[in-house]
Amino acid sequence: MREELFVVSKVAAEHKTYEEAMNGINKTLETMGLDYLDMMIIHSPQPWVKVNQSEDRYVEGNRAAWKALEDAYKAGKLKAIGISNFQIGDIESLLETAEIKPMVNQILLHISNTPLELVEYCQKNGIAVEAYSPIAHGEILNQPQIKEMADKYGVSVPQLCIRYTLQLGAISLPKTGNPAHMKTNADVDFEISAEDMEVLKHFKKIESYGANSGFPVYGGRL
Repeated sequence: MREELFVVSKVAAEHKTYEEAMNGINKTLETMGLDYLDMMIIHSPQPWVKVNQSEDRYVEGNRAAWKALEDAYKAGKLKAIGISNFQIGDIESLLETAEIKPMVNQILLHISNTPLELVEYCQKNGIAVEAYSPIAHGEILNQPQIKEMADKYGVSVPQLCIRYTLQLGAISLPKTGNPAHMKTNADVDFEISAEDMEVLKHFKKIESYGANSGFPVYGGRL
């Protein structure tokens, strides 16, 4: 049933006008055959072809796209609105003209990639943080030190990673199509010590995301 689902979509990173964003919202609703979405977010402050290649943060474009989200929210087409991959400066620029504050910022957040200042800024300003790729797209499985810590707690590496993001106060978004993995991913009823959390917060940065390194969110360029 509809009430058992939480349906989320995104305004394309390339849509930086009011018309483009609103058309995208309406097209998504039409395609999915729904009267409303539970949440919709701006996918990126920059078009993907400009990510990691341009200093232009598309301030006016993001404000225009945000206005479309606000109007759709007011019209009942969206139950929540937010952003993704926005840095502090992007958020501050948006807030200068926004009527409604973003309800969520979905960011790359995992052991070895913990933007603490951004997380703390969002939380201080009442913006929920969603952590995508909490298991570093699988690359964290190749870190012996992380495996050793997971063994210490008697859990798997993915469970440690998910618990880490939860203890940072984020909403963890692990991705899997395996029902068994879904079940174990939810079994994180343990607590990482304060000392170990500090180690994980400052764990060395993963140098490569393997086959996924080309994607802008992992540092690549289109």
